[in-house]
Amino acid sequence: MANTVEVTRASELDEQTGGWTQGMARKGAIIDKSDKICSLVMEAQPHSCSAVHHHGDQDTVVYAAHGYGSIFFDGGKRREDLSPGDFAIIPAYAEHQEVNESGQEVKWIITRTGRKPATVNLERWGESAK
Repeated sequence: MANTVEVTRASELDEQTGGWTQGMARKGAIIDKSDKICSLVMEAQPHSCSAVHHHGDQDTVVYAAHGYGSIFFDGGKRREDLSPGDFAIIPAYAEHQEVNESGQEVKWIITRTGRKPATVNLERWGESAK
Protein backbone atom coordinates (compact mmCIF):
# COMPACT_ATOMS: atom_id res chain seq x y z
CA MET A 1 0.00 0.00 0.00
CA ALA A 2 1.30 3.44 -0.91
CA ASN A 3 2.03 5.89 1.88
CA THR A 4 0.13 8.75 0.29
CA VAL A 5 -3.38 10.15 0.09
CA GLU A 6 -5.34 8.94 -2.93
CA VAL A 7 -8.66 10.29 -4.16
CA THR A 8 -11.27 8.58 -6.30
CA ARG A 9 -13.41 11.18 -8.04
CA ALA A 10 -17.17 10.62 -8.41
CA SER A 11 -16.61 10.42 -12.17
CA GLU A 12 -14.13 7.56 -11.60
CA LEU A 13 -16.41 5.15 -9.71
CA ASP A 14 -16.00 1.70 -11.26
CA GLU A 15 -19.23 -0.08 -12.15
CA GLN A 16 -17.28 -3.25 -12.99
CA THR A 17 -15.79 -3.92 -9.52
CA GLY A 18 -18.75 -3.56 -7.21
CA GLY A 19 -21.20 -6.15 -8.47
CA TRP A 20 -24.62 -5.79 -10.05
CA THR A 21 -28.15 -6.90 -9.33
CA GLN A 22 -31.17 -5.93 -11.43
CA GLY A 23 -32.09 -2.38 -10.38
CA MET A 24 -29.05 -1.98 -8.10
CA ALA A 25 -25.55 -0.90 -9.00
CA ARG A 26 -22.52 -1.22 -6.74
CA LYS A 27 -19.75 1.09 -7.91
CA GLY A 28 -16.20 0.59 -6.68
CA ALA A 29 -14.67 3.65 -5.04
CA ILE A 30 -11.69 2.44 -2.98
CA ILE A 31 -10.65 -0.94 -4.38
CA ASP A 32 -7.16 -2.47 -4.12
CA LYS A 33 -5.82 0.67 -2.41
CA SER A 34 -5.71 -0.69 1.15
CA ASP A 35 -4.83 -4.09 2.55
CA LYS A 36 -7.69 -3.93 5.06
CA ILE A 37 -10.72 -2.08 3.64
CA CYS A 38 -12.57 -1.29 0.44
CA SER A 39 -15.47 1.04 -0.29
CA LEU A 40 -18.34 1.24 -2.77
CA VAL A 41 -21.40 3.29 -3.60
CA MET A 42 -24.64 1.31 -3.89
CA GLU A 43 -27.44 2.92 -5.89
CA ALA A 44 -30.87 1.28 -5.84
CA GLN A 45 -33.50 2.29 -8.35
CA PRO A 46 -37.08 2.82 -7.12
CA HIS A 47 -38.97 -0.39 -6.30
CA SER A 48 -35.94 -2.68 -6.60
CA CYS A 49 -34.18 -5.28 -4.49
CA SER A 50 -30.89 -7.12 -4.51
CA ALA A 51 -30.53 -10.86 -4.65
CA VAL A 52 -30.29 -12.58 -1.27
CA HIS A 53 -26.54 -12.61 -0.62
CA HIS A 54 -23.69 -12.41 1.87
CA HIS A 55 -20.18 -10.98 1.73
CA GLY A 56 -18.10 -13.97 2.75
CA ASP A 57 -15.65 -13.20 5.54
CA GLN A 58 -16.07 -9.42 5.13
CA ASP A 59 -17.85 -7.27 7.70
CA THR A 60 -19.80 -4.45 6.05
CA VAL A 61 -20.67 -0.95 7.26
CA VAL A 62 -23.50 0.86 5.48
CA TYR A 63 -24.06 4.62 5.58
CA ALA A 64 -27.41 5.75 4.16
CA ALA A 65 -26.53 8.84 2.14
CA HIS A 66 -29.81 9.38 0.26
CA GLY A 67 -33.30 7.91 0.20
CA TYR A 68 -35.10 5.35 2.36
CA GLY A 69 -34.16 1.69 2.01
CA SER A 70 -34.28 -1.52 4.04
CA ILE A 71 -32.08 -4.47 4.87
CA PHE A 72 -33.91 -7.79 5.24
CA PHE A 73 -32.15 -10.57 7.20
CA ASP A 74 -32.77 -13.58 9.46
CA GLY A 75 -34.15 -15.59 6.55
CA GLY A 76 -36.18 -12.58 5.38
CA LYS A 77 -38.16 -12.50 8.64
CA ARG A 78 -36.60 -9.31 10.01
CA ARG A 79 -35.85 -5.92 8.53
CA GLU A 80 -34.12 -2.70 9.45
CA ASP A 81 -35.14 0.51 7.69
CA LEU A 82 -32.46 3.08 6.94
CA SER A 83 -33.05 6.81 6.59
CA PRO A 84 -30.48 9.37 5.42
CA GLY A 85 -27.69 9.63 7.99
CA ASP A 86 -28.23 6.14 9.44
CA PHE A 87 -25.50 3.49 9.75
CA ALA A 88 -25.79 -0.31 9.79
CA ILE A 89 -23.29 -3.11 10.26
CA ILE A 90 -23.69 -6.43 8.48
CA PRO A 91 -21.47 -9.16 9.95
CA ALA A 92 -19.46 -11.54 7.78
CA TYR A 93 -21.56 -14.34 6.24
CA ALA A 94 -24.84 -12.70 7.31
CA GLU A 95 -27.39 -13.41 4.60
CA HIS A 96 -29.36 -10.30 3.71
CA GLN A 97 -31.19 -8.44 0.98
CA GLU A 98 -31.28 -4.72 0.24
CA VAL A 99 -34.72 -3.41 -0.70
CA ASN A 100 -35.91 -0.06 -2.01
CA GLU A 101 -39.70 0.00 -1.73
CA SER A 102 -39.85 3.75 -2.32
CA GLY A 103 -40.37 5.72 -5.50
CA GLN A 104 -36.98 7.45 -5.18
CA GLU A 105 -33.40 6.31 -5.69
CA VAL A 106 -31.50 5.08 -2.63
CA LYS A 107 -27.76 5.70 -2.28
CA TRP A 108 -25.66 3.98 0.36
CA ILE A 109 -21.93 4.25 1.01
CA ILE A 110 -20.52 0.78 1.73
CA THR A 111 -17.23 0.02 3.51
CA ARG A 112 -16.03 -3.57 3.88
CA THR A 113 -13.12 -5.34 5.47
CA GLY A 114 -10.93 -6.72 2.73
CA ARG A 115 -8.98 -5.40 -0.22
CA LYS A 116 -11.71 -6.13 -2.79
CA PRO A 117 -15.48 -6.44 -2.24
CA ALA A 118 -16.91 -9.95 -2.11
CA THR A 119 -20.56 -10.70 -2.87
CA VAL A 120 -22.00 -14.22 -2.91
CA ASN A 121 -25.49 -14.16 -4.46
CA LEU A 122 -27.83 -16.93 -3.30
CA GLU A 123 -30.88 -18.45 -4.98
CA ARG A 124 -32.79 -18.38 -1.69
CA TRP A 125 -32.34 -17.86 2.04
CA GLY A 126 -30.12 -20.46 3.75
CA GLU A 127 -28.79 -21.80 0.48
CA SER A 128 -25.14 -22.09 1.45
CA ALA A 129 -23.13 -22.67 4.58
CA LYS A 130 -20.16 -20.65 5.75
